Amino acid sequence: MKTYLSAAAVLLPGTLAQFINAPTDLTSKEGSAGYTVRYKEVPSGICETVEGVKSYSGYIDVADDRHLFFWFFEARNQDPTTAPLTIWINGGPGDPSLVGLFSENGPCSIDYDGNLQYNEYSWSNSSNMLYLDQPVDTGFSYSIPLNAYTSADGYIVTLPDATCPDYAPADSCGTLSSANASLTANSTPSAAPDFYAALQGFTGAFPQYSSNGIHLATESYGGHYGPIFADYILSQNALNTAGTTQSDLRSVAVGNGWFDPITQFQAHYNFTVSPGNNWNFKPFNTSSEAQLYNALYGEGNCLDQLLDCNARGDDGICSAADNLCYQEVEYLYDTVTGRDEYDLRYLSPNPFPPTTWVSYLNRPEVQQAIGAFTNFSYSVTNLGTGTVATAFGTTGDDARVFDIPAKNKKLVDEGVYVVHYNGDADYMCSWIGVEAVATSIDAPGWSGAGYENLTTSDGQVHGVVKQSGKYSFVRIYDAGHQVPFYKPLAALTLFERMLKQTDIATGEESVEGYVSVGPARSTYQNDNSTIQMEVVDESCTYNTETDFPECGSAGTR
Repeated sequence: MKTYLSAAAVLLPGTLAQFINAPTDLTSKEGSAGYTVRYKEVPSGICETVEGVKSYSGYIDVADDRHLFFWFFEARNQDPTTAPLTIWINGGPGDPSLVGLFSENGPCSIDYDGNLQYNEYSWSNSSNMLYLDQPVDTGFSYSIPLNAYTSADGYIVTLPDATCPDYAPADSCGTLSSANASLTANSTPSAAPDFYAALQGFTGAFPQYSSNGIHLATESYGGHYGPIFADYILSQNALNTAGTTQSDLRSVAVGNGWFDPITQFQAHYNFTVSPGNNWNFKPFNTSSEAQLYNALYGEGNCLDQLLDCNARGDDGICSAADNLCYQEVEYLYDTVTGRDEYDLRYLSPNPFPPTTWVSYLNRPEVQQAIGAFTNFSYSVTNLGTGTVATAFGTTGDDARVFDIPAKNKKLVDEGVYVVHYNGDADYMCSWIGVEAVATSIDAPGWSGAGYENLTTSDGQVHGVVKQSGKYSFVRIYDAGHQVPFYKPLAALTLFERMLKQTDIATGEESVEGYVSVGPARSTYQNDNSTIQMEVVDESCTYNTETDFPECGSAGTR
């Protein structure tokens, strides 16, 4: 799942706003363990539009030159002082949490014309929501803010003052975080302490928002982040260090996660060649199938190098293994088919989910409203490019297993509700691969569980669930990598059932002693006609009920 291709943050053309003066209107409050939170209340209409529902944004200072940006929203439909608290982080590594906020489960989105839209399926309907840009240099988080420009090759070049020179590429100048990779984390384990520090800072500064339990939700590279961060929280709880607050972690949800590279790189072959995907769609010809098989299983190739990496734990070996597996296994799909790794139904560039919110975040009035210290940087084509991803690449973090299946089982054993859900159109983190990870987790009673239909308030079956006690694997039909965008009702439903500690399939049973009943395998076949054979225009919208793009007169291009 190696997605880090450049050495610095990448900005969408035409989206960089301006040089930014550091905000002077942030309120400072000390959280637990001495971590300072600098924040402001965000005016209604910047994202949340429901009257009386507050949101705050700002920074949690986890160390000198390490400042994590957050955006918090009170729960809409209940008293926020008695609502649970959910922390959402995206993956990457280096993918901003605001991707989830604006594209998936936050209170708002931005349409094709740049207008704010209300999200009736926001996860803040049922929980206080804290969106956190981490590690440092992700999204609005920063180490050292600099006047700089982004070169044509993607490098951040510092400027002597807030003047854009004529040799800088158009729309490339602004205030950016330093691209010094030594100032951010270079692995999932090294990112865990800063995440924990941010949690301590926020819950200490705003204890009224975490009185009814804490939940961690993430996706994609969150397959690494989620179990390792959760395990770190529990280990710190056990230490009970003076000045810290006990974190009442109750559940961890991971959507389309990258958990185990040894299993999931092989799943690229399983999903495309044998046994194949659930669309009965074969993207490769015979020659490409043979090329993929050899790149995976040939002597000294991807699988051998992954095994060597995880046996030795050497940074250089792991980085080399990750590079080979990415270029020769994962990326072969892109080069041969031209299709989107995150949704096999679409050719690249895929307009879904839309990224119009990136320009919105670089409007001066929006940045002033949220107290931003830098412009917002984000790459559409390569999620997780930039300083963070470059740092992680040096250690080969992507290629490491880190005993993640065992960590997930440990969470379940310690009473944490673990939910792994997957959109079944995703090639990158295919449901076939994550189902294999679920089997390797081997939660108590898992071998005796079967697949039950996931039913929601609309009376539709949106997928299937295999669950034993506090562990569940969910296959969501007809959804790409970012499930809440494609199936918002199903995603909100499973989230609410997780919060209530009930079964995911029906929401009617307590998870204690629960085992789902049904067939051992999920055999549902998706509608092959939803596969697009031409690039879909960026102005089109996605119909979450029909699973087809709606393009009006724009059509395809």
